[in-house]
Amino acid sequence: MGGDCKLKLLIMGPPGAGKGTQAEVLIKELNITHVSTGDMFRAAIKEGTEMGKKAKEYMDAGKLVPDEVVVGMVKERLSQPDCSQGFLLDGFPRTLPQADALSITLDQMGVVLDGVINIDVAREKLMARLTGRRVCKGCGASYHVIFNPPATESKCNSCGGELYQRDDDNEATVSNRLDVYEAQTQPLIDYYKGKGLLFNIDGDQDINKVLADILAVLKR
Repeated sequence: MGGDCKLKLLIMGPPGAGKGTQAEVLIKELNITHVSTGDMFRAAIKEGTEMGKKAKEYMDAGKLVPDEVVVGMVKERLSQPDCSQGFLLDGFPRTLPQADALSITLDQMGVVLDGVINIDVAREKLMARLTGRRVCKGCGASYHVIFNPPATESKCNSCGGELYQRDDDNEATVSNRLDVYEAQTQPLIDYYKGKGLLFNIDGDQDINKVLADILAVLKR
């Protein structure tokens, strides 16, 4: 890989691994299109594409959007001109059936996936990252007990307000999110490893070092 070819990549990583940060930098470094499923959903619904309309019907009824519609939206998005110059698919696939469907879709489009970047961080480190956030009750400023602690414990630097932990940042909630991710994702890791596409990257490093490691494996 490397050279002038426009890479077609997929990025994976658990909550708290820094996947979003790396995705933002990678698309600039590699000059490729970021295809985030969240953004894609919003755009397809707003633009009223065929798949966007179908997705909206399910969402309006309070139902999960079925895989075939999600895959259809991905196909719609990857067929757009900007993606012919390379893309970074982020947030999809999440399950093995979705990975199979994506593989079939890419084959039909004549698109070959160049690699799958998996940002790997030990569970206890993720727990520390995800449960360490504190928010000010007064002004909403955000802190982290490890990475961005306040000058005075439990007090906001800006307004002196009390800092608290949001419900979705507590240990039980975070642990459950990681359980769900692991259960869904381990089969995907094995799947892409079996295809020789998986690049495991140590996410427990400085952001710039993680990026350097990703770029190094892509140049091989």
